Amino acid sequence: MGNIEGAEGSELIDSKDLVTSAIDDSETRLDLVSSSELRVVDSDLFDEQPDDLWQRLRSQLSWQDYEEKPEIVAARERFLAQSNYLDVIAARSELYLHYIVEEVEARGMPIELALLPLVESTMDPFANSPQHAAGLWQIMPATGRHLGLTNNWWYDGRRDLRDSTRVALDYLEELQASFDGDWLLALAAYNSGKGRVMRAIKSNRRRDKDTDYWSLNLPRETKNYVPKLLALASIIDKPEQYEADLPPVTNAPAFAIASTSGQIELAKAAELAGVDENLLRSLNPGQLRWATAPSQAELLVPVDSLEAFENGLANLSPSDRLQWQHYRIRQGDNLVSIARRFDTQVAMIKEVNKLRGSFIRAGDTLLIPQGSTWGAALAQSPQSHDYRVRRGDSLYRIAGRFKVSIDDIIRWNSLDPRAYLRPGQQLTLYLGRDS
Repeated sequence: MGNIEGAEGSELIDSKDLVTSAIDDSETRLDLVSSSELRVVDSDLFDEQPDDLWQRLRSQLSWQDYEEKPEIVAARERFLAQSNYLDVIAARSELYLHYIVEEVEARGMPIELALLPLVESTMDPFANSPQHAAGLWQIMPATGRHLGLTNNWWYDGRRDLRDSTRVALDYLEELQASFDGDWLLALAAYNSGKGRVMRAIKSNRRRDKDTDYWSLNLPRETKNYVPKLLALASIIDKPEQYEADLPPVTNAPAFAIASTSGQIELAKAAELAGVDENLLRSLNPGQLRWATAPSQAELLVPVDSLEAFENGLANLSPSDRLQWQHYRIRQGDNLVSIARRFDTQVAMIKEVNKLRGSFIRAGDTLLIPQGSTWGAALAQSPQSHDYRVRRGDSLYRIAGRFKVSIDDIIRWNSLDPRAYLRPGQQLTLYLGRDS
């Protein structure tokens, strides 16, 4: 599985007098603890949440004791050296972070865990690693299957905000229990595997050494992983101290859940909601094709678009719905003649039916989608392609060859823009049909 990072919690008021007053009013007894410990305050004590989601997070951060460790100082300096990093993560967080924070808070987990997708994927649900981890939480295919995520031609739960967050937090809780409540060891195991961390602990015990995260002999990536999370938390906690310009993120839900009552083309759904299709795809990154998956009966839409979407859906005619024609292949048929018969394209029939070549057999059945926009939408839908880096390749050369941007290649593959490409390295590219 990929690395997993986590969430945020309930709001805290800094004034001890105000907290004490609220406690007295509610006849609730709470022990006030030092700022270095995990602090939990019943959210019912407070009528208002801050407008800025970072402030909501900031009030609950509890791992500040580590922030001056050399590993964290170095990681923090690397973050701050990236001129647009904070702008990028703030912009992407607008769609996803509020939901993740609420899920972490609901489980009573440390709020720092809500920041893990920022470290894992730069809060990009379309990110893919060279090892084929995918989504905000960078979940590996095998781990996704183990945790019960759906992954098929239509839909990838690793890229879905709600499904991936649920299993990532489940897995983190499971790992924390395995390591006697130690969250740093749980994070290390999420990054490099439970077995590897267990072996490192046993090795230290045999040599009578400490078995905390900082004392273990772990892979370089894992030794850098936890410091990245803690460094990012320290920047969010004290942006002024580190001269960090942290754009605010709206502390409100970015989406509402809408029932689709069956399959619907994403282009049509965007039209009904009155939003750009790219925004709808960003809210539903688990949907891999031009239409919603048969097994998924919900879409996320912007909060202020829900009413328009539901009204439009209620008035949708059957001809505007995605429907399937089952066509039994006859003797003498070929893909060209069938495409002409249904006013579609050979490439569309091949993709929908997962045909590698043009060979078809009489008596077999083909699925032919019918709807108002499916042909154009499918034609425009980018498809993933594996590309193996050749000697002499560069990001600039690859981007020019396939008509994509360098930033896209970096984002799709979670690359370090300062690192060199290696011959044989595998990249994932999302290409339109004209590329």
